[in-house]
Amino acid sequence: MTATAKPTTAGVAAAPKKQNSILHQPKAVWAVAFACVIAFMGIGLVDPILPAIAESLHATQTQTSLLFTSYLLITGFAMLFTSWISTRIGARKTLLIGLALIVVFALLAGLSGSVEAVIGFRAGWGLGNALFISTALATIVGAASGGASSAIILYEAALGLGIAIGPLLGGLLGSISWRGPFFGTSVLMAVGFIAIFALMKKDSQRPTPTPLSAPFKALTRPALAVLAVAALFYNIAFFILLAYTPFPLGLSAIGLGLTFFGWGLAVAITSVWVAPALTRRIPRTRVLWAVLLLLAADLVLAGVFIGTTAGLIACVVAGGALLGVMNTVLTESVMAATDLPRPVASSAYSAVRFIGGAVAPPLASLIAVWFTAATPFYFAAGSAVVASLIVILGHRAIAHVDHEEEDELEKAEAITAGE
Repeated sequence: MTATAKPTTAGVAAAPKKQNSILHQPKAVWAVAFACVIAFMGIGLVDPILPAIAESLHATQTQTSLLFTSYLLITGFAMLFTSWISTRIGARKTLLIGLALIVVFALLAGLSGSVEAVIGFRAGWGLGNALFISTALATIVGAASGGASSAIILYEAALGLGIAIGPLLGGLLGSISWRGPFFGTSVLMAVGFIAIFALMKKDSQRPTPTPLSAPFKALTRPALAVLAVAALFYNIAFFILLAYTPFPLGLSAIGLGLTFFGWGLAVAITSVWVAPALTRRIPRTRVLWAVLLLLAADLVLAGVFIGTTAGLIACVVAGGALLGVMNTVLTESVMAATDLPRPVASSAYSAVRFIGGAVAPPLASLIAVWFTAATPFYFAAGSAVVASLIVILGHRAIAHVDHEEEDELEKAEAITAGE
């Protein structure tokens, strides 16, 4: 008995370490993650060329900010229906259709001759983005090895890397022409399409169809509702920092690209390394409201340093570090909040989150016209505080997400012991 007990104990102890390895993933997961990097590049890609587009197409700052709004608004609304689509045609087909739409509409945006046309084609781009991003999150979480937390870290790493590379590529190509980033995205998304087509196997079994009402009913769950509304106000702060800051910075396309590359790099680093380290020591809900308050403080400082380029750049990069932690912990919390199918939970939460982001860019531009250039940052800080208060006041509904990781580890150990 004693001789056999030791190997069993060792096996149980070693299992979580192997399971939690983020690098040992199926080829299909890496293909989806690679395509995610490119898809998320589209969020920050237009940042460095916003002033150039405004100048070249004779558009106002508010009109130019609608490039974010049309993209995010359609992404948000379409996400309410992505789980209905993906559970009928399968994840692989949904991902490929989403990527194909992005390829086509990014190309059309680059060929446009007016800001109104670019806004319209960015909306089509947003439709493809909705089909891809919502399905990609559920696919990675479902197929990745190492448990849900490791899968989410991988997804957020792809998000951070894409957000980092997007502005840099946008700045480099945008210094040649404002059309360059759109053509570049079209080509890269075509590469992502080929990667998923070649490396992701066809769905082995027919998915169980979900009703059209599923995401709407999901938002009636208290835990998911609290996190979704908090994410809405958080995304207002997020996208004011991302979409409004290029205008007061007043840098060239390359200068803006380098600034937001540093911002995106900070997002990637903290989402992969800092967020897991924090949640191992501090409950997720506490991390959420504390980081939101720190983000509010950073945005206030951005308003204070509005006239100092170096100070504003420092606030942007510091904000990126805080956003990286928020993205990972918030996504983990959403995936742990309910027992709903992951595509449904992802669609419902993401829809509300992106709609919040859609409101932010034109609102920030209008606030700057009505008040001062610094006021949008103070408004964003207030929005982050509201998100923090929602997490604090709604703690009873979401308290169980603090213990989900421990439960997952216990299940892994129990399965290993049973083997």
